[in-house]
Amino acid sequence: MTAEATEKEFNIDTVDHASGTPDVELPWAELGLKQNEFEEIVKILGRRPTAAELAMYSVMWSEHCSYKSTKNHLRQFGAKVTEEMKKDLMVGIGENAGVTDLGDGWAVTFKIESHNSPSFVEPYQGAATGIGGIVRDIISMGARPVAVMDPLRFGAIDHPDSQRVVHGVVSGIGGYGNSLGLPNIGGETVFDPIYQGNPLVNALAVGVLRHEDLRLANASGVGNKVVLFGARTGGDGIGGASVLASESFDDSKPSKRPAVQVGDPFSEKVLIECCLELFKGSLVEGIQDLGAAGISCATSELASNGEGGMRVELTDVLLRDSTLTPGEILMSESQERMMAVVTPENQDAFEAVMAKWGVEYSWIGEVTDDNRLIITWDGEVIVDVDPKTVAHDGPVYDRPYARPEWQDELQANTFRGSVNAVDLPESGEDLKAAVLELIASPNMCDKSWITRQYDRYVGGNTALASPDDAGVVRVDEESGLGVAIATDANGRYTFLDPYVGAQLALAESYRNVATSGAIPAAVSDCLNYGSPEDSDVMWQLAEGIRGLSDACMELGVPVTGGNVSLYNQTGDKAIHPTPVVATLGKFDDVARRTPSGWRPDADGQAIYLLGTTADELDGSEFANLRGHLGGVPPKVDLAREKLLGELLVNMSRDGMIDSAHDLSEGGLAAALAEMVLRHGVGARVALDDVCERDGIDAFTALFSESQGRAVVAVPRSEEVRFNDMLTARSFPVTRLGIVDAASGNLEVQGVFTASVEELREAHESTMEKYFG
Repeated sequence: MTAEATEKEFNIDTVDHASGTPDVELPWAELGLKQNEFEEIVKILGRRPTAAELAMYSVMWSEHCSYKSTKNHLRQFGAKVTEEMKKDLMVGIGENAGVTDLGDGWAVTFKIESHNSPSFVEPYQGAATGIGGIVRDIISMGARPVAVMDPLRFGAIDHPDSQRVVHGVVSGIGGYGNSLGLPNIGGETVFDPIYQGNPLVNALAVGVLRHEDLRLANASGVGNKVVLFGARTGGDGIGGASVLASESFDDSKPSKRPAVQVGDPFSEKVLIECCLELFKGSLVEGIQDLGAAGISCATSELASNGEGGMRVELTDVLLRDSTLTPGEILMSESQERMMAVVTPENQDAFEAVMAKWGVEYSWIGEVTDDNRLIITWDGEVIVDVDPKTVAHDGPVYDRPYARPEWQDELQANTFRGSVNAVDLPESGEDLKAAVLELIASPNMCDKSWITRQYDRYVGGNTALASPDDAGVVRVDEESGLGVAIATDANGRYTFLDPYVGAQLALAESYRNVATSGAIPAAVSDCLNYGSPEDSDVMWQLAEGIRGLSDACMELGVPVTGGNVSLYNQTGDKAIHPTPVVATLGKFDDVARRTPSGWRPDADGQAIYLLGTTADELDGSEFANLRGHLGGVPPKVDLAREKLLGELLVNMSRDGMIDSAHDLSEGGLAAALAEMVLRHGVGARVALDDVCERDGIDAFTALFSESQGRAVVAVPRSEEVRFNDMLTARSFPVTRLGIVDAASGNLEVQGVFTASVEELREAHESTMEKYFG
C-alpha cells in the first residue's frame, strides 16, 4: 500500500468509506487490541471501524482505561460497603474522584493514581504530568486543590540508573507542584532492586469544596454546548494509555510521536482559577479533565454518563501541530485541558471567564438525544458509536489465577530459620550498631533531601507534613476544620502474603491517620502489579483486592476511588505486588493535631508503648538489611487496629497525649529514633517490662514489626486518665520511660546510649551520599 493510500485509508477514514470497504486491513494489533477485541468492535458497529474509531476503542479498551482484567474483582469495593460506611460518602467509585462530607457544608475529594511507565521513560515529565493529571481530577469535581502527596518506589539506591530516575522524578514533582502553589505534605520513598526497571510514581491530590459546588462528569441537556478549553492539543502523549498511535497510522514519518506528555504547571495554575470561577458562577453543567486517552475519553465518558449523545466537529479543536491526524487528535494526552458542557444561555458568560483568565477555548459540539457519539472531520462522519460501548461496556476478562507453586516454599523460609539470622546482635554495643545501621538504611534514612525540594507549607494551611506520620491540612480557617492523609504499602509483606499484605497496607495508613488525631473516613488505592496474563501475578492481584476490601469493611472505611497499574515488570520478572493505600481522616479542629515527635517542652513526659510485641521479623527492614525475604508477614488484627485508632483519636482530642508515632517498618527502634530526631529531644527508656510481658528479648523488642502498636508521650498530669482509658478498653500498654530533653540522648537503659548527634549523622547522611 502506498503512503498516499495509507493516508486515504487510515488517517481520514469516514464511516461511509468504512462501510464500503470491509476488507481493508487495519492495524488493530499495533494499537494494542487483541483479535477477539477487534472482532467484537466489528460486531458492535456492524462494519469495520474507521481509523478514528479504531484509535478510540484501542485506548478506551486498554487496561489503563477499562480495567478489563480487574473489573470483576474491583466490584468487591462496592459490594462490601455497609450503610454506616456510606453515611458521609457523597460521591463514590466511578467518578473522577470520590467525595466525602466534612460537615458545615464542606466536602473533601481525594484520589491517588500512577504514572509509572512514563516516569521511567522520561522521569521529569512523567512525574510532573502525574501531578498535573491527578490535580485535574480534583478540579473536575468542583474542588480547589489544596495539597499533593507522592508515594515513590525506586530501584537499588546504588544502581547507576537510579541517579537518572530519582533526580528526574523528584525534580518533576517539585517543579510542577511548587509552581501550582500546592504543598506536598507527605508520601513514601522506598528503594528495592525489584523496582529497578519499573519505578512506581504514584501521585495523590486532595481538594476541598462547598457542597453546592460539586460537579460530575456527564453531558446532559439536548442542545447544550460542548467546549474544549485550556492548552492546545499537540503531538505529545499520543497513545500513552496504549501504544504510540503514529507507529500504526504512519510509519513513514521521520520521527515517532513522544509517548510521554509534556506539562506546563503555569497553564494549569490558570486553569484551576478559571474552573473555580466557572463553578462559582454555575456556568457548566458537566465537566471532565483530559488525561489518559484525551478527547477519546472525555467525549465518550461525558456522553455515556449523560442522558443522550454528543456530536463533535474535530476540526474545531485548537492544535499546536497542524499535521496531526484525526486519530492522533483523539488519542493525544496533551496536558492542561478540560472539556465542559455549557447551556446556550451561559455561553457568553463562559467566554467572559475565558477572556478574563486568558484561556483558549473552542466550541466543538453539542449534546444530542440520539445516544450516539458522532465525531466529524470537516463535516464528514469519522466516528459513529454508542458511547457506552467505548467508555463502559468494553471487554471484561476473568483471567485465570492460582496460588503459585513457589509460595509455600517462600513462606517456609523464615528469617529465624535462615542463615541470615546467625550472629544476631545481643550485646549493647551490637544493638546500638544495629539501630544506627537501620536508620541509615535506604528505606529508613532521612528523606529530607527529597522533601526539601517540595514546598510543604505554601498556602498557609499545612498543619503537619513529612516526616510526621500523616499530612494535615486546614480546610476552614474560621472553624479549624481539616483533613489528614497518609499513604502506605509494603511490597515485601504483600509478596509473602498478598491477602494479608494488602490489609497491612491499609492498617498502617489507617493507623498513621489516627496517630495524628484524625478520624479515618475514606480510602483511595493505587494497585501496582505485574502482568495480569501471568496466573501468579493475577492471584496476587485477586488476593490483594479481596484482602483490602475485607479490611475496609471491618475498619468501616469505604474505598472512594483509585487506580490499577498493571504490567509493571521487565520480561517475566514482576515487581512485588504493591497496593498503595491512602487513608483520609477528618478533624473538627486541626489545632488538636498530634505531631509524631516530642518537643523540647515535653521534658519529663511519660513514654508509653501501646500494643504487644511478638517475634515478627519476616519481611522486616532488619531482615531486608540481612538480604533475606521469606516467611510470613506480621499478623493483622483489624479489630485491634480499629480500637487503637479510636483510642489515639480520643486521647488526642482530650489532650491526654502530646505526641504519637505508629510502629511499622523498623519497629520500635525506628520509632524511638525518629521521635528523638524530630526535634532533637532525647529520651530515656527501658525494655525490661516489654520483654518480660511479651516473652521476647531486647533484639526482638527493638526490631520486630508487630502491628497494632504506637508510642505516645503523655503529660504527667494526664497519666491517670490515660491509663484508666486503656484499662477500661482492655488495651495492652507498657510504660517505657520518659522524655529527657536535657540529656540529648536516646538511652535504652542497660542496653546502649546513642547521642542525638550519632543518630542524626547516621540518619541524614545516606541520601546526601548517593544524590548529593
